[in-house]
Amino acid sequence: MPRVIGIDPGTVSLSLCGLDDGRVVLDRSLPTSEALASPSLVADMLRSAGPIDLIAGPSGYGLPLISVARLSEIDLRLAYLAPAGEPGGIGGLGALMRALAEASLPVLLLPGVIHLTSVPQHRKVNRVDMGTADKVCATALALSELTGRRGCQPSDVSFILLEVGGAFSAAVAVERGQIVDGVGGSSGPMGARAAGALDGEVAFLAGTVTKEMLFQGGASTIAGMAHASIADLAAATTARAQLAWRAFVEDAIKSVASLAVSVAGVTDVVMSGRGAAVQRLRDELADRLKTVLPRVSLVSSDGFVSEASHAAQGAALIADGLAGGPSAPLVEALGIRDASGTVLDHLYVITASAARKRIGIA
Repeated sequence: MPRVIGIDPGTVSLSLCGLDDGRVVLDRSLPTSEALASPSLVADMLRSAGPIDLIAGPSGYGLPLISVARLSEIDLRLAYLAPAGEPGGIGGLGALMRALAEASLPVLLLPGVIHLTSVPQHRKVNRVDMGTADKVCATALALSELTGRRGCQPSDVSFILLEVGGAFSAAVAVERGQIVDGVGGSSGPMGARAAGALDGEVAFLAGTVTKEMLFQGGASTIAGMAHASIADLAAATTARAQLAWRAFVEDAIKSVASLAVSVAGVTDVVMSGRGAAVQRLRDELADRLKTVLPRVSLVSSDGFVSEASHAAQGAALIADGLAGGPSAPLVEALGIRDASGTVLDHLYVITASAARKRIGIA
């Protein structure tokens, strides 16, 4: 039976989760800055886990299933939407992917929400970030948990995932076991660090929207608490912190409510990410959700390990399913193998060629 590992390269921490025939064999998390400062460190950790059949690697905005051994420079730029030498964003992810390729590890990159054929074409218009690959992974964990609790098939489950991470927040809509819509961290709700969707006029006034800009302007900026955690924001009592908190919570509610349009009769919202561990956030989201979606219940992803992120756990489940393990039905339900296209295929406001030029693709 397969021995697999899932990787989640979060803005704050990089997590590794390993499974052997569904049994946990690896549960690690380390600061992303530390991991990316020495890419060989991650490769060494993966090798030390023993013979591995498949690794779901750090995939950024995602690519249709592709082995890191076949990864081109164009693929890398499409996955991370950045030209060579771009200082903003999560610097070093490209170097990490190259290190994994050189280590001859069986790493596979996963798709983002926009690559999935289960998402109708009209919902992809002028969209790029409908949910990065790690959001697909977090959704896989939530789907696995709901079917497990209810003893049912993926096709019996519909819900909205609300992922509240250390920097970004996002939401993904699932109908009958398939992802059908999503709002990503740079196009959806305000995050703990990131501003989320930008007002078009704000983008105009900024003159140039840099990659770095996408990672700031969120709740911690508003609160005047640079790089504050969600728990720190929840505990802060200054006027600016309270302003930030109200905006942060309400933006999350608006994203869930908007995605309810895409999932008929949804009754479950599953919360994942670092925010799921903050009691004040869970309580306020549950109370506010009742006012806009009275029939909806808020539950949290429990996960099955103590250290690795929910996304890393979901990545491990997807890797297990792709390798023919117990999670194969989950992978089939999500249509991971059917993913296609690029994140630039649905643009009309600008041309795909202009977008490619922006990230250094001739």
